[in-house]
Amino acid sequence: MQFLKSFYIHNAFFKYIALLSGCFVISYWFPVIYPIAWILTMLLLGLFLFDIYLLYGMGNGLWAERILPLKLSNSDDNIIRVYLRSSYRFKAFISVIDELPIQFQKRDFDYRTALHKNENQGFQYTVRPVDRGEYVFGNLNVFVSSPFKIIKRKFVFQKDQMVPVYPSIIQMQRYDFLAIDNRLSDIGLKKIRRIGHTQEFEQIKEYVHGDDFRTVNWKATAKHNQLMVNQYQDERSQPVYSIIDTGRVMKMPFNGLKLLDYAINSTLAFSNVALKRKDKTGLLTFSKNIETFVPALQKVTHLNSILEKLYNITTAYTDSDFALLYTYVKRKITQRSLLLLYTNFEHTSALERQLPYLLALSKKHVLVVIFFENTELEALVDSYAQDLQSIYHQTIAEKFVLEKQLMQKRLRQYGIQTILTKPSELTIHTINTYLELKARGLL
Repeated sequence: MQFLKSFYIHNAFFKYIALLSGCFVISYWFPVIYPIAWILTMLLLGLFLFDIYLLYGMGNGLWAERILPLKLSNSDDNIIRVYLRSSYRFKAFISVIDELPIQFQKRDFDYRTALHKNENQGFQYTVRPVDRGEYVFGNLNVFVSSPFKIIKRKFVFQKDQMVPVYPSIIQMQRYDFLAIDNRLSDIGLKKIRRIGHTQEFEQIKEYVHGDDFRTVNWKATAKHNQLMVNQYQDERSQPVYSIIDTGRVMKMPFNGLKLLDYAINSTLAFSNVALKRKDKTGLLTFSKNIETFVPALQKVTHLNSILEKLYNITTAYTDSDFALLYTYVKRKITQRSLLLLYTNFEHTSALERQLPYLLALSKKHVLVVIFFENTELEALVDSYAQDLQSIYHQTIAEKFVLEKQLMQKRLRQYGIQTILTKPSELTIHTINTYLELKARGLL
Protein backbone atom coordinates (compact mmCIF):
# COMPACT_ATOMS: atom_id res chain seq x y z
CA MET A 1 0.00 0.00 0.00
CA GLN A 2 2.84 2.39 0.84
CA PHE A 3 4.39 1.58 -2.52
CA LEU A 4 1.21 2.49 -4.40
CA LYS A 5 0.86 5.79 -2.52
CA SER A 6 4.34 6.87 -3.53
CA PHE A 7 4.25 5.52 -7.11
CA TYR A 8 3.60 8.01 -9.92
CA ILE A 9 4.01 7.94 -13.69
CA HIS A 10 6.27 10.61 -15.14
CA ASN A 11 4.80 12.88 -17.80
CA ALA A 12 7.59 11.88 -20.20
CA PHE A 13 6.35 8.28 -20.09
CA PHE A 14 3.17 9.29 -21.90
CA LYS A 15 5.26 10.87 -24.61
CA TYR A 16 7.06 7.53 -25.03
CA ILE A 17 3.68 5.77 -25.29
CA ALA A 18 2.52 8.29 -27.89
CA LEU A 19 5.69 7.68 -29.91
CA LEU A 20 5.17 3.90 -29.81
CA SER A 21 1.53 4.29 -30.80
CA GLY A 22 2.63 6.35 -33.78
CA CYS A 23 5.04 3.60 -34.79
CA PHE A 24 2.25 0.98 -34.73
CA VAL A 25 -0.02 3.24 -36.78
CA ILE A 26 2.69 3.88 -39.39
CA SER A 27 3.43 0.14 -39.57
CA TYR A 28 -0.03 -0.30 -41.14
CA TRP A 29 1.39 1.26 -44.32
CA PHE A 30 5.03 0.26 -43.73
CA PRO A 31 5.05 -3.29 -42.32
CA VAL A 32 8.83 -3.22 -41.84
CA ILE A 33 8.31 -0.86 -38.86
CA TYR A 34 6.02 -3.31 -37.05
CA PRO A 35 8.77 -5.50 -35.48
CA ILE A 36 10.78 -2.38 -34.60
CA ALA A 37 7.75 -1.03 -32.73
CA TRP A 38 7.54 -4.25 -30.70
CA ILE A 39 11.25 -4.11 -29.90
CA LEU A 40 10.85 -0.53 -28.67
CA THR A 41 7.86 -1.61 -26.59
CA MET A 42 9.86 -4.37 -24.89
CA LEU A 43 12.71 -1.94 -24.34
CA LEU A 44 10.34 0.58 -22.71
CA LEU A 45 8.92 -2.17 -20.49
CA GLY A 46 12.44 -3.14 -19.42
CA LEU A 47 13.34 0.45 -18.65
CA PHE A 48 10.10 0.79 -16.71
CA LEU A 49 11.06 -2.10 -14.41
CA PHE A 50 14.66 -0.90 -14.16
CA ASP A 51 13.48 2.62 -13.21
CA ILE A 52 11.41 1.12 -10.39
CA TYR A 53 14.52 -0.65 -9.13
CA LEU A 54 16.59 2.55 -9.27
CA LEU A 55 14.11 4.63 -7.30
CA TYR A 56 12.90 2.00 -4.81
CA GLY A 57 16.09 0.00 -4.40
CA MET A 58 17.23 2.49 -1.77
CA GLY A 59 14.89 3.01 1.16
CA ASN A 60 15.67 6.63 2.00
CA GLY A 61 17.27 8.05 -1.08
CA LEU A 62 16.16 11.61 -0.38
CA TRP A 63 15.96 13.91 2.62
CA ALA A 64 14.15 17.25 2.79
CA GLU A 65 13.35 19.78 5.50
CA ARG A 66 11.22 22.91 5.64
CA ILE A 67 12.46 25.66 8.00
CA LEU A 68 9.74 27.94 9.33
CA PRO A 69 10.25 31.00 11.54
CA LEU A 70 8.80 30.83 15.04
CA LYS A 71 6.34 33.57 14.06
CA LEU A 72 5.24 34.99 10.73
CA SER A 73 4.93 38.75 10.41
CA ASN A 74 1.57 39.98 9.17
CA SER A 75 1.54 42.03 5.92
CA ASP A 76 5.26 41.42 5.34
CA ASP A 77 7.20 39.10 3.05
CA ASN A 78 8.33 36.20 5.24
CA ILE A 79 11.08 33.87 4.06
CA ILE A 80 10.51 30.09 4.11
CA ARG A 81 13.56 27.90 3.50
CA VAL A 82 13.66 24.33 2.18
CA TYR A 83 16.76 22.09 2.19
CA LEU A 84 17.29 18.93 0.10
CA ARG A 85 19.87 16.13 0.07
CA SER A 86 20.08 13.18 -2.33
CA SER A 87 21.71 9.81 -1.57
CA TYR A 88 20.93 8.27 -4.96
CA ARG A 89 23.86 7.05 -7.08
CA PHE A 90 22.55 8.87 -10.14
CA LYS A 91 21.52 12.42 -10.98
CA ALA A 92 18.07 12.80 -9.43
CA PHE A 93 15.51 15.16 -10.91
CA ILE A 94 13.48 16.80 -8.13
CA SER A 95 10.06 18.44 -8.09
CA VAL A 96 9.00 20.04 -4.78
CA ILE A 97 5.33 20.80 -4.06
CA ASP A 98 4.79 22.49 -0.72
CA GLU A 99 1.24 22.52 0.65
CA LEU A 100 0.84 26.13 1.75
CA PRO A 101 -1.75 27.15 4.36
CA ILE A 102 -5.29 27.52 3.09
CA GLN A 103 -5.25 31.25 3.87
CA PHE A 104 -2.89 31.90 0.93
CA GLN A 105 -5.18 30.16 -1.60
CA LYS A 106 -2.12 29.14 -3.63
CA ARG A 107 -2.24 25.74 -5.32
CA ASP A 108 0.42 26.10 -8.04
CA PHE A 109 3.59 25.80 -5.95
CA ASP A 110 6.22 23.88 -7.91
CA TYR A 111 10.00 24.08 -7.55
CA ARG A 112 12.23 21.96 -9.78
CA THR A 113 15.91 21.16 -9.60
CA ALA A 114 18.44 18.34 -9.99
CA LEU A 115 20.73 16.76 -7.39
CA HIS A 116 23.87 14.68 -7.81
CA LYS A 117 24.90 11.98 -5.35
CA ASN A 118 25.28 13.29 -1.76
CA GLU A 119 24.62 16.81 -2.94
CA ASN A 120 22.95 19.32 -0.60
CA GLN A 121 20.84 22.09 -1.98
CA GLY A 122 18.46 24.68 -0.60
CA PHE A 123 16.04 27.27 -1.84
CA GLN A 124 13.71 29.82 -0.34
CA TYR A 125 10.40 31.45 -1.15
CA THR A 126 8.33 34.20 0.44
CA VAL A 127 4.78 34.30 1.76
CA ARG A 128 2.76 37.38 2.69
CA PRO A 129 -0.04 36.73 5.18
CA VAL A 130 -2.78 39.34 5.53
CA ASP A 131 -4.61 37.88 8.54
CA ARG A 132 -3.42 37.09 12.03
CA GLY A 133 -3.94 33.60 13.47
CA GLU A 134 -2.66 30.06 13.08
CA TYR A 135 -1.33 28.99 9.68
CA VAL A 136 -0.86 25.26 9.06
CA PHE A 137 1.62 24.12 6.41
CA GLY A 138 0.67 20.70 5.03
CA ASN A 139 2.94 18.08 3.51
CA LEU A 140 6.27 18.91 1.97
CA ASN A 141 5.95 16.69 -1.10
CA VAL A 142 9.10 15.83 -3.05
CA PHE A 143 8.92 13.84 -6.30
CA VAL A 144 12.10 12.13 -7.53
CA SER A 145 12.78 10.70 -10.98
CA SER A 146 15.82 9.14 -12.61
CA PRO A 147 17.43 10.32 -15.88
CA PHE A 148 15.07 7.89 -17.71
CA LYS A 149 12.05 9.94 -16.49
CA ILE A 150 9.61 7.03 -16.65
CA ILE A 151 8.26 6.97 -13.09
CA LYS A 152 8.40 9.25 -10.07
CA ARG A 153 8.70 8.38 -6.41
CA LYS A 154 6.95 10.59 -3.89
CA PHE A 155 8.50 11.46 -0.52
CA VAL A 156 6.48 13.22 2.17
CA PHE A 157 8.07 15.29 4.93
CA GLN A 158 6.90 17.46 7.85
CA LYS A 159 3.15 17.09 7.76
CA ASP A 160 1.01 19.79 9.41
CA GLN A 161 3.49 22.35 10.75
CA MET A 162 1.70 25.20 12.51
CA VAL A 163 3.12 28.71 12.78
CA PRO A 164 1.28 31.73 14.24
CA VAL A 165 1.01 34.99 12.31
CA TYR A 166 1.62 37.94 14.62
CA PRO A 167 1.36 41.69 14.01
CA SER A 168 4.17 43.04 11.87
CA ILE A 169 7.31 42.12 13.81
CA ILE A 170 9.43 43.00 10.76
CA GLN A 171 8.02 46.53 10.68
CA MET A 172 8.68 46.89 14.40
CA GLN A 173 12.30 45.78 14.02
CA ARG A 174 12.68 48.19 11.11
CA TYR A 175 12.24 51.13 13.49
CA ASP A 176 13.94 49.52 16.50
CA PHE A 177 17.62 50.33 16.05
CA LEU A 178 16.85 53.64 14.36
CA ALA A 179 14.93 54.70 17.45
CA ILE A 180 17.89 53.84 19.68
CA ASP A 181 20.34 55.78 17.50
CA ASN A 182 17.99 58.74 16.89
CA ARG A 183 18.11 58.00 13.15
CA LEU A 184 14.37 57.75 12.49
CA SER A 185 14.71 60.39 9.77
CA ASP A 186 16.65 57.85 7.67
CA ILE A 187 13.39 56.13 6.68
CA GLY A 188 11.26 59.16 5.99
CA LEU A 189 10.48 60.49 9.45
CA LYS A 190 10.92 64.25 9.52
CA LYS A 191 13.27 65.98 11.89
CA ILE A 192 11.48 68.06 14.50
CA ARG A 193 12.83 71.49 15.40
CA ARG A 194 12.65 71.97 19.13
CA ILE A 195 10.96 75.06 20.50
CA GLY A 196 13.09 75.90 23.56
CA HIS A 197 13.68 72.76 25.58
CA THR A 198 11.80 70.49 27.90
CA GLN A 199 12.17 70.96 31.63
CA GLU A 200 13.90 67.72 32.62
CA PHE A 201 17.53 68.47 33.47
CA GLU A 202 20.13 65.84 32.55
CA GLN A 203 23.67 67.18 33.17
CA ILE A 204 26.15 70.06 32.88
CA LYS A 205 28.68 69.68 30.09
CA GLU A 206 31.32 71.66 28.22
CA TYR A 207 30.07 73.93 25.48
CA VAL A 208 30.57 72.66 21.93
CA HIS A 209 29.81 74.41 18.68
CA GLY A 210 26.07 74.30 17.99
CA ASP A 211 24.86 74.34 21.61
CA ASP A 212 22.17 76.88 22.50
CA PHE A 213 23.70 79.96 24.21
CA ARG A 214 20.51 80.28 26.26
CA THR A 215 21.49 77.14 28.19
CA VAL A 216 24.83 78.54 29.43
CA ASN A 217 25.35 77.86 33.14
CA TRP A 218 27.26 80.93 34.31
CA LYS A 219 28.06 79.60 37.78
CA ALA A 220 29.61 76.44 36.36
CA THR A 221 31.41 78.53 33.73
CA ALA A 222 33.03 80.71 36.41
CA LYS A 223 33.97 77.68 38.49
CA HIS A 224 35.65 75.73 35.63
CA ASN A 225 37.00 78.79 33.82
CA GLN A 226 35.46 77.60 30.55
CA LEU A 227 32.06 77.82 28.97
CA MET A 228 29.61 75.25 30.43
CA VAL A 229 26.00 74.59 29.42
CA ASN A 230 23.02 72.78 30.88
CA GLN A 231 21.87 69.74 28.92
CA TYR A 232 18.21 68.80 28.91
CA GLN A 233 16.39 65.72 27.72
CA ASP A 234 12.86 64.82 26.81
CA GLU A 235 10.71 64.14 29.81
CA ARG A 236 10.54 60.43 30.42
CA SER A 237 8.11 57.94 31.92
CA GLN A 238 5.14 59.70 30.34
CA PRO A 239 2.12 57.44 29.75
CA VAL A 240 1.19 56.83 26.12
CA TYR A 241 -1.88 54.77 25.17
CA SER A 242 -2.81 53.30 21.80
CA ILE A 243 -6.61 53.10 21.59
CA ILE A 244 -7.90 50.93 18.74
CA ASP A 245 -11.48 51.03 17.50
CA THR A 246 -12.43 47.45 16.58
CA GLY A 247 -15.88 48.31 15.21
CA ARG A 248 -17.15 47.68 11.70
CA VAL A 249 -15.51 50.86 10.31
CA MET A 250 -12.13 49.16 10.76
CA LYS A 251 -13.12 46.18 8.62
CA MET A 252 -12.50 48.05 5.36
CA PRO A 253 -9.65 46.44 3.37
CA PHE A 254 -6.83 48.13 1.47
CA ASN A 255 -4.24 46.08 -0.43
CA GLY A 256 -5.62 42.91 1.14
CA LEU A 257 -5.14 44.18 4.70
CA LYS A 258 -7.92 45.45 6.97
CA LEU A 259 -7.66 48.90 8.55
CA LEU A 260 -7.62 47.14 11.91
CA ASP A 261 -4.42 45.29 10.97
CA TYR A 262 -2.80 48.51 9.79
CA ALA A 263 -3.61 50.00 13.20
CA ILE A 264 -2.30 46.93 15.02
CA ASN A 265 0.98 46.94 13.08
CA SER A 266 1.41 50.65 13.74
CA THR A 267 0.66 50.20 17.45
CA LEU A 268 3.33 47.53 17.82
CA ALA A 269 6.02 49.58 16.03
CA PHE A 270 5.07 52.77 17.84
CA SER A 271 4.98 51.09 21.27
CA ASN A 272 8.49 49.78 20.68
CA VAL A 273 9.75 53.27 19.78
CA ALA A 274 8.03 54.82 22.82
CA LEU A 275 9.59 52.23 25.14
CA LYS A 276 13.00 52.95 23.64
CA ARG A 277 12.34 56.62 24.41
CA LYS A 278 11.75 55.63 28.06
CA ASP A 279 8.02 56.36 28.03
CA LYS A 280 5.27 54.15 29.40
CA THR A 281 3.07 52.45 26.83
CA GLY A 282 -0.40 50.97 27.20
CA LEU A 283 -3.17 49.56 25.03
CA LEU A 284 -6.96 49.79 24.94
CA THR A 285 -9.35 48.28 22.38
CA PHE A 286 -13.11 48.84 22.23
CA SER A 287 -16.25 48.50 20.16
CA LYS A 288 -19.57 47.93 21.94
CA ASN A 289 -17.54 46.85 24.97
CA ILE A 290 -14.06 47.45 26.33
CA GLU A 291 -12.25 44.38 25.01
CA THR A 292 -8.61 44.86 26.05
CA PHE A 293 -6.89 47.13 28.53
CA VAL A 294 -3.16 47.03 29.24
CA PRO A 295 -1.99 49.67 31.75
CA ALA A 296 0.95 51.82 30.67
CA LEU A 297 4.27 50.44 31.90
CA GLN A 298 7.92 50.99 31.04
CA LYS A 299 9.29 47.48 31.58
CA VAL A 300 11.34 45.89 28.79
CA THR A 301 9.13 42.79 28.84
CA HIS A 302 5.99 44.93 28.50
CA LEU A 303 6.23 44.86 24.69
CA ASN A 304 5.64 41.10 24.72
CA SER A 305 2.43 41.63 26.70
CA ILE A 306 1.23 44.17 24.14
CA LEU A 307 2.20 41.83 21.28
CA GLU A 308 0.18 38.94 22.73
CA LYS A 309 -2.87 41.18 23.21
CA LEU A 310 -2.62 42.53 19.66
CA TYR A 311 -2.41 39.00 18.29
CA ASN A 312 -5.89 38.15 19.60
CA ILE A 313 -7.72 41.30 18.50
CA THR A 314 -10.61 40.78 16.07
CA THR A 315 -12.92 43.14 14.22
CA ALA A 316 -16.50 43.45 15.41
CA TYR A 317 -19.38 44.20 13.06
CA THR A 318 -21.07 46.72 15.35
CA ASP A 319 -20.86 50.49 15.84
CA SER A 320 -18.38 51.48 18.52
CA ASP A 321 -19.53 53.11 21.75
CA PHE A 322 -17.43 56.26 22.26
CA ALA A 323 -19.44 57.20 25.37
CA LEU A 324 -18.30 53.94 26.97
CA LEU A 325 -14.73 54.72 25.91
CA TYR A 326 -14.85 58.14 27.58
CA THR A 327 -16.23 56.83 30.89
CA TYR A 328 -13.69 53.98 30.95
CA VAL A 329 -10.73 56.25 30.21
CA LYS A 330 -11.92 58.73 32.84
CA ARG A 331 -12.03 55.95 35.44
CA LYS A 332 -8.90 53.99 34.50
CA ILE A 333 -6.44 56.55 33.10
CA THR A 334 -6.15 59.19 35.80
CA GLN A 335 -2.78 60.67 34.83
CA ARG A 336 -2.50 63.06 31.88
CA SER A 337 -1.51 60.88 28.93
CA LEU A 338 -1.03 60.84 25.19
CA LEU A 339 -3.98 58.99 23.63
CA LEU A 340 -3.55 57.76 20.05
CA LEU A 341 -7.05 56.87 18.86
CA TYR A 342 -7.13 54.68 15.72
CA THR A 343 -10.55 54.90 14.12
CA ASN A 344 -12.19 55.91 10.85
CA PHE A 345 -14.88 58.36 9.80
CA GLU A 346 -16.35 58.12 6.31
CA HIS A 347 -18.97 60.86 6.76
CA THR A 348 -19.17 64.14 8.64
CA SER A 349 -22.31 62.91 10.41
CA ALA A 350 -20.30 60.02 11.90
CA LEU A 351 -17.77 62.48 13.31
CA GLU A 352 -20.46 64.80 14.69
CA ARG A 353 -22.00 61.95 16.69
CA GLN A 354 -18.69 61.23 18.43
CA LEU A 355 -17.34 64.79 18.66
CA PRO A 356 -18.67 65.51 22.21
CA TYR A 357 -16.81 62.48 23.57
CA LEU A 358 -13.62 63.37 21.70
CA LEU A 359 -13.76 66.90 23.15
CA ALA A 360 -14.27 65.48 26.64
CA LEU A 361 -11.22 63.22 26.22
CA SER A 362 -9.06 66.08 24.94
CA LYS A 363 -9.76 68.24 28.02
CA LYS A 364 -7.67 66.04 30.31
CA HIS A 365 -5.39 64.23 27.87
CA VAL A 366 -3.45 64.95 24.70
CA LEU A 367 -5.71 63.28 22.15
CA VAL A 368 -4.56 62.36 18.64
CA VAL A 369 -7.36 61.14 16.36
CA ILE A 370 -6.02 58.95 13.55
CA PHE A 371 -8.23 58.12 10.58
CA PHE A 372 -7.62 57.04 7.03
CA GLU A 373 -7.68 58.39 3.51
CA ASN A 374 -9.61 56.30 1.03
CA THR A 375 -6.84 55.62 -1.48
CA GLU A 376 -9.20 53.93 -3.94
CA LEU A 377 -11.37 57.03 -4.14
CA GLU A 378 -8.28 59.20 -4.63
CA ALA A 379 -7.16 56.93 -7.47
CA LEU A 380 -10.61 57.34 -9.03
CA VAL A 381 -10.38 61.13 -8.74
CA ASP A 382 -6.97 61.14 -10.48
CA SER A 383 -8.12 58.85 -13.30
CA TYR A 384 -9.23 60.08 -16.74
CA ALA A 385 -13.02 60.30 -17.19
CA GLN A 386 -14.05 58.88 -20.56
CA ASP A 387 -17.83 59.24 -20.39
CA LEU A 388 -20.63 60.91 -18.46
CA GLN A 389 -20.93 58.09 -15.93
CA SER A 390 -17.19 58.31 -15.15
CA ILE A 391 -17.55 62.06 -14.58
CA TYR A 392 -20.41 61.37 -12.17
CA HIS A 393 -18.34 58.82 -10.26
CA GLN A 394 -15.39 61.20 -10.06
CA THR A 395 -17.59 63.99 -8.72
CA ILE A 396 -18.94 61.78 -5.94
CA ALA A 397 -15.42 60.57 -5.13
CA GLU A 398 -14.14 64.16 -4.88
CA LYS A 399 -16.98 64.94 -2.47
CA PHE A 400 -15.91 62.11 -0.14
CA VAL A 401 -12.22 63.07 -0.34
CA LEU A 402 -13.04 66.70 0.48
CA GLU A 403 -15.25 65.59 3.36
CA LYS A 404 -12.30 63.78 4.95
CA GLN A 405 -10.21 66.96 4.80
CA LEU A 406 -13.04 69.02 6.29
CA MET A 407 -13.32 66.56 9.19
CA GLN A 408 -9.61 66.98 9.87
CA LYS A 409 -9.93 70.78 9.89
CA ARG A 410 -12.95 70.62 12.20
CA LEU A 411 -11.09 68.53 14.78
CA ARG A 412 -8.12 70.90 14.67
CA GLN A 413 -10.43 73.86 15.26
CA TYR A 414 -11.17 72.34 18.66
CA GLY A 415 -7.46 71.82 19.39
CA ILE A 416 -7.52 68.07 18.77
CA GLN A 417 -4.42 66.69 17.06
CA THR A 418 -5.33 64.69 13.95
CA ILE A 419 -3.60 62.40 11.48
CA LEU A 420 -5.29 61.81 8.14
CA THR A 421 -3.11 59.29 6.38
CA LYS A 422 -2.92 56.61 3.78
CA PRO A 423 -2.99 53.15 5.41
CA SER A 424 0.48 52.32 4.09
CA GLU A 425 1.98 55.47 5.70
CA LEU A 426 0.25 55.11 9.06
CA THR A 427 3.26 54.08 11.14
CA ILE A 428 5.52 56.86 9.85
CA HIS A 429 2.95 59.57 10.49
CA THR A 430 2.11 58.20 13.94
CA ILE A 431 5.74 58.19 15.10
CA ASN A 432 6.26 61.63 13.53
CA THR A 433 3.38 63.07 15.55
CA TYR A 434 4.66 61.44 18.74
CA LEU A 435 8.14 62.92 18.25
CA GLU A 436 6.67 66.34 17.44
CA LEU A 437 4.52 66.38 20.58
CA LYS A 438 7.54 65.34 22.66
CA ALA A 439 9.69 68.05 21.09
CA ARG A 440 7.04 70.71 21.76
CA GLY A 441 6.67 69.58 25.35
CA LEU A 442 2.91 69.10 25.09
CA LEU A 443 2.81 65.89 27.13
